[in-house]
Amino acid sequence: MKIDLTDTTSSKINAGLIQARRAIGTPAVGMVLTLVIVTDEGSAYDALKAAHEASKEHPSRILVVIKRPGRSPRDRALARLDAEVVVGDEAGTGETVVLRMHGELANHAESVVLPLLLPDAPAVCWWPDKAPENAAEDPLGRLAARRITDSAAAEDPVGSLGLRAKTYSPGDTDLAWTRITPWRSMLAAALDQRHGKIESASVEGEAYNPSAELLVLWLADRLGVPVERKVSNGPGLTAVRLATSDGDICLDRPEGGLAELAVPGQPDRHVALKRRETAELIAEELRRLDPDDIYRATVKFGERQLLSSDGIARAAGSNGSNGSGAKAEGAAKATPAKKAASGSGSGKAAAEK
Repeated sequence: MKIDLTDTTSSKINAGLIQARRAIGTPAVGMVLTLVIVTDEGSAYDALKAAHEASKEHPSRILVVIKRPGRSPRDRALARLDAEVVVGDEAGTGETVVLRMHGELANHAESVVLPLLLPDAPAVCWWPDKAPENAAEDPLGRLAARRITDSAAAEDPVGSLGLRAKTYSPGDTDLAWTRITPWRSMLAAALDQRHGKIESASVEGEAYNPSAELLVLWLADRLGVPVERKVSNGPGLTAVRLATSDGDICLDRPEGGLAELAVPGQPDRHVALKRRETAELIAEELRRLDPDDIYRATVKFGERQLLSSDGIARAAGSNGSNGSGAKAEGAAKATPAKKAASGSGSGKAAAEK
């Protein structure tokens, strides 16, 4: 069921939600969180589609905030709220409210969103494209227990990662980090097996790919060895190689769907390592709402080089050669306590998210 409300208020939207639930015969509220999506008209459809898919695993009230401040002084002086209330099959397993804020109201979105949050349930704020410089200090970000950004959607992905590192607050995360969860899990599983001493590592991926930069930093931080960043044609991440005294451990994914894992002394085997859709990434982030300490440690470990003008991806992308930033960082800052490959089971602990 869909209800269109023009020039409305938060209280009328709440009344519309109750009316819609009663009309379809589901007066009870069985949702576990509120997902606030801050986007524009161009990205709203794809973001809402991903959120609806994720709601099958996490029933939620989805609030889509679309700001329309206006171009002319006259438009900017106005303040009007239009809303679409959707309940039923079209809204996944929860409820959806699309909020279009016109004029001056666009600068005070939190005043509209706050009365619409589910009581006694956590809130998550997601910026699919243009994220604020400091998500935790954003008026909408302050309402949320978790704040999700996506550096891959920024004009300068690596610079955006550096900004996320500089302004990190507990509860922040980035989909560039979520994309490498299967890679970290697979590498940790390989390191749980018997292997020689790890001497160095390398990560191959497209230039300016923020997920590749995060994987470089994670390996340098956890293993305490030099890690090289190499540029490939993609798509996305294509290979990780760990040089050990017994030979190379290699996880190679040339096509973006199926990977080959090679471990010294064992037969090569194929593993599923597909590129995941946004809905799967959002669903993963909604599974836990506590701070991600491994993400924090990783971005803080590489904060200086991510913010520098010749950071990892810039050095790698400008001339096609290996970036030297992560290599120096891994050698200089990693401590023996962080060497994930030093004992059995430690690689798996390093990959926990």
